[in-house]
Amino acid sequence: MKQYLLGIDIGTSACKTAVFDEDGHVLATGSGDYPVYYPRQGWAEQNPEEWWAAVCGAIKAMLEKSGIRAEDIAGIGIDGQSWSAIPVDKNGEVLANTPIWMDTRAADICEEVGRKVGEDRIFQVCGNPFKATYTTPKILWYQRNLPEVYAHTYKILQSNSYIAYKLTGEMTQELSQGYGLHCFDMRKGVWDLDMCRELGIREDLLPDIYPSHAIVGGETEKAARECGLLPGTPVAAGALDAACGTLGAGVVHPGETQEQGGQAGGMSICIDEYKADPRLILSYHAAAGQWILQGGTVGGGGVMRWMEQQFGDYERSRKEELGKSSLTQFNEIAEKVAPGSDGMVFLPYMSGERSPIWDPNAKGVFYGLDFSKTKGHFIRAAMEGVALSLKHNLDVAKEAGAEVSVLRAMGGSANSLLWTQIKADVTGKKIIVPSSDTATTLGAVILAGVGIGMYKSFEEAVEKTVEIKRTHEPDPKNREVYDRNYETYLKLYDHLKDIMAERSR
Repeated sequence: MKQYLLGIDIGTSACKTAVFDEDGHVLATGSGDYPVYYPRQGWAEQNPEEWWAAVCGAIKAMLEKSGIRAEDIAGIGIDGQSWSAIPVDKNGEVLANTPIWMDTRAADICEEVGRKVGEDRIFQVCGNPFKATYTTPKILWYQRNLPEVYAHTYKILQSNSYIAYKLTGEMTQELSQGYGLHCFDMRKGVWDLDMCRELGIREDLLPDIYPSHAIVGGETEKAARECGLLPGTPVAAGALDAACGTLGAGVVHPGETQEQGGQAGGMSICIDEYKADPRLILSYHAAAGQWILQGGTVGGGGVMRWMEQQFGDYERSRKEELGKSSLTQFNEIAEKVAPGSDGMVFLPYMSGERSPIWDPNAKGVFYGLDFSKTKGHFIRAAMEGVALSLKHNLDVAKEAGAEVSVLRAMGGSANSLLWTQIKADVTGKKIIVPSSDTATTLGAVILAGVGIGMYKSFEEAVEKTVEIKRTHEPDPKNREVYDRNYETYLKLYDHLKDIMAERSR
């Protein structure tokens, strides 16, 4: 019998599914869309039941189209977006939409609880800042604003653990997503019950913790009927999407670093000792026994998705005629603009900003407009703004003692040669590009493969499955102009942050 692995990726705008063979070759892919709801200023939420419906539809369509048999799937791995807070009752029914990673509705709660408990005290336990985008403040928001939901909540689940529950019937929490809860001891990988009490969170809401590659159960009969797989198929606990993307990009040794090019941006540095900085994000790696020090930004590939949606009508109308996607055409337009965009600078704070500034009031800004600027300037400046936010996080990581020399790029943005080169030039770092589109789902299936014993170790799995496509070296000729724009980038936010805060009141 052939032994394949199935990966499920719960992203922000869609789920992706993929079947891999043991050597990491993609045999089939599928996807399913679902919306993000923005009911109020600062709110961004999703319905987990729509995730599950999309997953089931994607898997069924993928298997039917490819001809891959359900009995050929040896294991399932799951990765998911960060900082969900999914309230479920004892029957596993979702009681409310979950605020997602960009939701800042609990900002006032953070200020109040931070003063009461002490931000330093909280940080010493979990190694992460107490910010509204994390899971903990969202739970407290339920407690205060949806008391009926909170009272009937049996467990709080993360995105990957919710899908694992739908597949197996087991409610779990795995290590890499623990960082979203500030009652998680980042040094030991266990719940800190004293901090639970100090924060006012019920201990019983927290599921048992599992390693990311642990097999938490087999697929139930009900799940098998709904998604077209075989009952009993082993399911790994899964992990944070950034952790799986880091693993799927081949980062398993200390100092190796993944550059994130999905909806969100940032980087993940593999470290083998606890090293926290309140300006950054610290979580356990999907690869056992290590952490990843992350810079997580709101502005990543989502910036270009927004640009294309708002300003790509003409390019979309010519897609068939030219045989080129609108994003490919955007790249060609931006290539005609000189590095530095003739002084035009973009702040990519499109839904507040996470690390390193942690400002829910931050706004996107284009600076440097005049009559000489073109559509290409806007596109290139947007690409460069995302690269500048990456550099900002790398600089802070260096101050925290985690300097890197090489980045491994992943996500849809890595398919753009121009954008990847811009990131290399702005950061001054060499960038290696593995098979970027599938790095995250590859990381998820590696977890399943290690969990069922297909791979003896994470190192063996990476050696067998990760293939390098191309390399980008930084161009020293562009260093001066990008350093100048970076200085402008930092000053712009510093001078505008008070205005941003006033306008958000």
